[in-house]
Amino acid sequence: MKKQKKSEIKTLGISLILKLLYSTNKYHVSGKKNIQKIRNSGTSIIISTWHSNLLSVFYELRKLDVHALAGTHNDAELISQVALKWGWKMIRGSSKEDGSKAYKEILKTLSKPSNILFITPDGPTGPAKQPKPGIIRAAQATQAAIIPTSVISTRHWGFTNWDTFYLEKPFGKIFINYSDPIFIDKNINFKNAVLKFNKAMDRSDKINLRNATKN
Repeated sequence: MKKQKKSEIKTLGISLILKLLYSTNKYHVSGKKNIQKIRNSGTSIIISTWHSNLLSVFYELRKLDVHALAGTHNDAELISQVALKWGWKMIRGSSKEDGSKAYKEILKTLSKPSNILFITPDGPTGPAKQPKPGIIRAAQATQAAIIPTSVISTRHWGFTNWDTFYLEKPFGKIFINYSDPIFIDKNINFKNAVLKFNKAMDRSDKINLRNATKN
């Protein structure tokens, strides 16, 4: 009971800190209409953000009905508990742990109309900006739309492990681009699918950089 209470207090504390940090930033969001347009068509969506920038999108999407994939390590557990507190629906697992079970849950989620699934395709262990096979295969199997999503912030801390993980400082600007959706054809080979995916992620970064330099 004490352990559970301690965990609840820790989750509440992290939730309050994140809200304090991110609510004081000014958001410049482009392309969000792409999410609603796809949902209105009845197609499910994969919102794809590189692991280093997940927190900005995590906060920005908090009012939507979102599913998310998170690993099973301690840091992911903390974020998952906060996400649950914010109303997200969590799928736990990674390519190394409970991967098969998580993948089945992903397919189940994306097979339902208009669901949103948030994924960091290079997480939880990298290499940075190299997508795991799961996102490609899930998009092919379900024909869900992938919306490449880019984040740029003017004030942040960086914590380096296998990538540089960003935690935004207060009173900055956060630029988020939800780019045009892409679909991965079922018949395309994996190598070409990855090339298409990476080009789309790069394109979102370029659009977001242009937006940031204008403001």
